[in-house]
Amino acid sequence: MTTATTPETRERPLDGTVPTVAPLALTAAAAVTPAGLGLGALGAALDGNGPEANRATGEIDGEALPPRPTRAVPDLDFAELLGRKGLRNLDRTTRLALVACRLAVDAYPGRLGHDTGTVWGTTAGSVRSSSEYSRRTLTADPPYLVNPSLFPNTVMNCAAGQVAIRHQLHGVNATLAGGPLAGVQAVRYARNAVRQVQVERLLVGGVEELSAQGCWGWHRSGGLRPHAAVGEGAAVLVLEQEERARREGRPLLARVLAAEVGFAARGRLVPSLAAVVTRALRRSGLSAAEVTTVSFGATQRRGLDRAEERAVRRVLADREPERAVRVNTVVGECSAATGALQLAALLADWRRAGAAAGEVALVPALSADGSVGCLVVQASEGLSQVGDPQTGAASAAERSR
Repeated sequence: MTTATTPETRERPLDGTVPTVAPLALTAAAAVTPAGLGLGALGAALDGNGPEANRATGEIDGEALPPRPTRAVPDLDFAELLGRKGLRNLDRTTRLALVACRLAVDAYPGRLGHDTGTVWGTTAGSVRSSSEYSRRTLTADPPYLVNPSLFPNTVMNCAAGQVAIRHQLHGVNATLAGGPLAGVQAVRYARNAVRQVQVERLLVGGVEELSAQGCWGWHRSGGLRPHAAVGEGAAVLVLEQEERARREGRPLLARVLAAEVGFAARGRLVPSLAAVVTRALRRSGLSAAEVTTVSFGATQRRGLDRAEERAVRRVLADREPERAVRVNTVVGECSAATGALQLAALLADWRRAGAAAGEVALVPALSADGSVGCLVVQASEGLSQVGDPQTGAASAAERSR
């Protein structure tokens, strides 16, 4: 029998210590949220200047919604942001992903080049597209006349494929179905791809659209607290090798020092998440005392929010972090997009607060099925130098026509 080896197993020393790994440079970021376009809008919302629940309970496109608040991205002119070509048959999930990528590309201080890839985290792609397409096969008259051009939207890697096509990305193209852990898993995948020189840089993102199907799923499952909102949004991060970014003169917004995942046995969620966070800090070469910020992801999830906070407090020896970022209170529950939005919110909060280079943050993640994970992120000197692109929408539309 042959045992598979990975970079993780090959580098693990015999004494059981956790080795550090080369950090990833985060050189651009963008977000599309109920607060608006860009990190600036998200940062203002986190500071208490953002919108409240901006869609009344009722219906979406004729589908009834449960009695629960929702938060939607403000109406966007997708044709102006992306150009009209190729939009007609794309669903909202893919359009939101494309807008976020367009903003990230405009914010990137350089050219992406063909040797750029993309990694996306998801649960099952667009639940709305899959549900509606399946329903049409049963209700259309006759059923075999369902529009085949809508079928690609039902595939969970539709957004990743469209991003690669539109931006001519010839590198790694992956979609990870990780649910609440999708953000950490996507960053971890990106780290390994860059370390193994499979790709120069990656657009790493997550996206979820607001739909009646998703709202009813959360409502019926009882997974959210009674008055928690269901939302939508997309966030994209450009990650690349730090040495290359510095050599080519690109300012770093932050450095991703570690991306660790694990699994908790029944009843062991808190200690298992605490163990993963501790391992992530050791892999970063840092101590818990150096952590200043925590970007929480399970804020509105019943039971999991307390488990997440208890695990972090255990690692920090009951010390409260200087800053706690809770993006879900602004954007609503965004499922698999939460991890990417946690990172975007962390950058937005750091930028708003004028965080100094070297500040350290935890980005934890956990799921009811026992999956746990954590990112360790460090603020860099370029954070205060780079803002949202001022002409991103106009330039994006012009280049896409």
